Amino acid sequence: MTVVQESRLRGAWLIALITLIDAMSSCWFGYCQGVFAGVLISKDFQDLFPQVQNGNVSGIVTSCFLLGAFFGAIVAFGAGDVFGRKRTIAVGHCFSLVGATLQFLSWSMPQLIVGRVLNGVGIGMTSTMSPVFLGECARPDMRGRLLVIGASSNVSCFCLANWLSYALAFHGGAWQWRFPMAFQLVFPCIIFPILPFVPESPRWLLLVGRNDEARSVLAKLNQDTVGLQVDEEYNSIIASIRLERESRVALIDVLCHRDKTQNFRRLLLSCGTQFMQQFSGINALGFYLPTLLHENVGFDEQMSRLLTAVSGTIYLVSAFFSLVVIDRVGRRKLMLFGSVAMAACHLISSLCLRAGEDDPSKMKVMSKVAVAMFFLYHVFFAPTWGGVPWVYSAEVNSLGWRTRGAAAATATNWIMGFVVVQFTKVGLDNLRWAFYLIFAVICLAFFPTVFCFYPETSRRTLEDMDQMFIRNPSWIVLGRDEMTKRERPQAFIEAEAERIRQGESETAEQSV
Repeated sequence: MTVVQESRLRGAWLIALITLIDAMSSCWFGYCQGVFAGVLISKDFQDLFPQVQNGNVSGIVTSCFLLGAFFGAIVAFGAGDVFGRKRTIAVGHCFSLVGATLQFLSWSMPQLIVGRVLNGVGIGMTSTMSPVFLGECARPDMRGRLLVIGASSNVSCFCLANWLSYALAFHGGAWQWRFPMAFQLVFPCIIFPILPFVPESPRWLLLVGRNDEARSVLAKLNQDTVGLQVDEEYNSIIASIRLERESRVALIDVLCHRDKTQNFRRLLLSCGTQFMQQFSGINALGFYLPTLLHENVGFDEQMSRLLTAVSGTIYLVSAFFSLVVIDRVGRRKLMLFGSVAMAACHLISSLCLRAGEDDPSKMKVMSKVAVAMFFLYHVFFAPTWGGVPWVYSAEVNSLGWRTRGAAAATATNWIMGFVVVQFTKVGLDNLRWAFYLIFAVICLAFFPTVFCFYPETSRRTLEDMDQMFIRNPSWIVLGRDEMTKRERPQAFIEAEAERIRQGESETAEQSV
């Protein structure tokens, strides 16, 4: 027997460990997003790599991490279904470990770039697979909050990276940037010892025909529930898999929107949330806020680092607020509110920076208002577009397409992040105050997009999603209560009861 099969961990403790794996994976992800901003403005780093003082080179060195993450997500597209969720996560962290080691030991630009790309490949794989793994193991009433813990952990270590950068600003030499890069090695020391003690996703086990093992895992995950409820969930998943296989069509038919469960539409919805997250401007601030504050707003280097760290702390506190609202408010309302609020912050900060440029006597006051808007942007982004896209892409896709949908969504996040980070420095140098005005217009466009096309996914089981799209084939969700109301529709409850009956019949036939 394996370590997993012999493990006595059950129920809440087992879910807690799976949540911890997702949280630590997200911590590594968030730390990587935050740490390089401080590295870029370190004197010793600039002396060793003087090329980064060129905006285009700086953009490439920064964004090659995101390009690597894009390819990592593409790898997870197939690996997650072939090798399983847990193995894919383990392989991804091995890539990140090698990449992080190469970066903090870098002595040449090629080594630094290779390290960042490998680190990105690993983060791309794990940021795709760990939310799927947790989402397939968690109960529907807890799924949103548990997944948001991961998103909030991302922000925690983004904040940690900023404070570490500020603390080391008072130290010269290589220590100022090598130590923050080396600190990444803390995360695998926590993740790798835990992985052997958690089981594989029960839904993946059922998908590949390992039914007895899947039933055993479901029993362990649901120790606090009676055996009848475990059987009902097992039978519901079995029936959902059978329905999906009966409805399966050729890939070209999926891409042409000719399958009953609308997998391509669901994939586009999950990719769309990640596209919108990146074009809200979060990485334009995340990677370049110290540079923006130093070169465009006018603060000295230490003050720029301090304000970036304060911004990260505000971001962190706001992110944990999503634990309270994600399941109570629902996904749609959070995205709608966030789009308007972020647009307002970008608009006001842009206008303030313009006013400061036009009238130097007002620069000091206008700069403070602009910084306040950057802070407020993080307050609104964190509980809305910061966490919802990761939850949404782990929920909306069907079982057979869940890994592919999550991988495509994560790949979209990374490639769009690459695009945004690549043009941010050049945009700031050339457009200055008008650069963030672009994000204001884009954020405002999110509102009608979500309002018209995005269904609510909270308080639904993962198997409800098929019914939701079968019963509502129109791409427009406006005016359809089953697609927009937060409460679980009665029709889905009845459909689940029918799936359970079908699953029981199928199980009985197999046992004869």
